[in-house]
Amino acid sequence: MPIVQIDMLEGRSLEQKRALVEKVTDAITESVNCPKEAVTIIIREMATQNLGKAGKLKVDQK
Repeated sequence: MPIVQIDMLEGRSLEQKRALVEKVTDAITESVNCPKEAVTIIIREMATQNLGKAGKLKVDQK
């Protein structure tokens, strides 16, 4: 039973999330030969103020 967690910045539309879940599920079922019903995907979104890269918060990067 594959469980996938995807962390990403907030701002994607519901349609984008649907497409992501569908394509990731397809990739997993093809790769490990399991039914779609066995795949669980958790999407965790974060605000740009909660991600830092190269010593700066993402919200402060232009």
